[in-house]
Amino acid sequence: MAFPTNGSGRKVAIVAARRTPFARAWTIYKDVTSAELGAEAVRGLLHHTELEPKQVDYLSFGCAAAPINGPHVGREVVFHSPLPSDVPASTVQFYCASSARSVIDGANEIALGHADVVIAGGVDSMSEHQVLFSKTFTHALQAASKAKNMGSRLGALKGLSFGDLAPEAPGINEPTTGMSMGQHAELMAKEMSIPRSEQDAWAVESHHRAHRAYETGRLADQVMTVHMPPKFDPALDRDTDIRPETDVEQLARLRPVFDKSYGTVTAGNASPLTDGASALLLMSEEKAEELGYEPLCFIRSYAMAGIDIQKEHLLLGPTYSAPVALKRAGMTLADIDFVEMHEAFAGQVLATVRRFESKEHAEQLGLSAPIGTVDMDAMNPNGGSIAMGHPFGATGTRVIGQAAHEMQRADHNTCFVSICAGGGLGFSMVLERV
Repeated sequence: MAFPTNGSGRKVAIVAARRTPFARAWTIYKDVTSAELGAEAVRGLLHHTELEPKQVDYLSFGCAAAPINGPHVGREVVFHSPLPSDVPASTVQFYCASSARSVIDGANEIALGHADVVIAGGVDSMSEHQVLFSKTFTHALQAASKAKNMGSRLGALKGLSFGDLAPEAPGINEPTTGMSMGQHAELMAKEMSIPRSEQDAWAVESHHRAHRAYETGRLADQVMTVHMPPKFDPALDRDTDIRPETDVEQLARLRPVFDKSYGTVTAGNASPLTDGASALLLMSEEKAEELGYEPLCFIRSYAMAGIDIQKEHLLLGPTYSAPVALKRAGMTLADIDFVEMHEAFAGQVLATVRRFESKEHAEQLGLSAPIGTVDMDAMNPNGGSIAMGHPFGATGTRVIGQAAHEMQRADHNTCFVSICAGGGLGFSMVLERV
């Protein structure tokens, strides 16, 4: 029983995955726009697969924090890439699972017979975010711009205080709670009694696995080399935040960031602010066969969930979407060969795994048994967001693409994808090869 179970019932194949290396924000990509970065991933995908751009029917691109001067990133990606300008495009906002949702948008187009070939991807550039000013100052400037003489302009600005003029730096706080992601992660770790030692140990594992994946060539078909203009030097061919030399002792020396006296969340066991882009090539099974492409895998099911973040921890959305995705796939977690989970924070990873195993959580969801036990040795075998970085809108397709390639490399038949997202959102997906 493959996705979807309605519409035309056409199987949706993931044919290829390609992404830029992820770089620490405000460094190598600091002068590159989100659209340009996203187009680079699309260009690399087309080159890697030797697909004619005119074959693409639709593009869907996730972006969690679109720039104010170009909010329809998907359409701008089309214009900056080799794709024909008549390719329709959408921009998807689903926080950290934005590009995962873009995959579903593209898959639904294919499943319903509205498209045969879709590029689904995502991008985010923290470096492109600009400072904001207060509404009072903004309204005053707007009034001044409409004034017909100097006296009226000065009058529009009269009454502004120094506080009104203070710029507001870009941030990633939850609008509803006013707390940052890190503060929410800290609260979750405290209330769920997740010790610092376990968080640091998982973070070290993420770095070591990611480094090993690069050294053994496991990511060669996924991560492209980017040559930065204008001199096209340096060439970036891997993520900049991977620390192969890190160990638990080193991380233990880092001070907590969000609760400096009693906290457990540090810069070492959290994903860094990152710039980057990723893209997947989706096709109907029939089109892939016609064009001579061998699918990496197929989408079997997916589910999304939203939780009340006033009553539940912000980053545990996947513990609600997981049982739905598994039920739609006709599977349990015991049927899954391995898990790919987005690592916003090491504490979030460990908390999610605990909830999967919790009888109390299962009862809360009306399940007869817990979601299941995760084999931590098999989860994220090639590293995750803590090591590689987390460009919000690009992470979903990075995770799904990495899962798809690992299924082929290791001859796995099934994979379960889990992505937490801001706003109390969760995304889950089941992938299969046959």
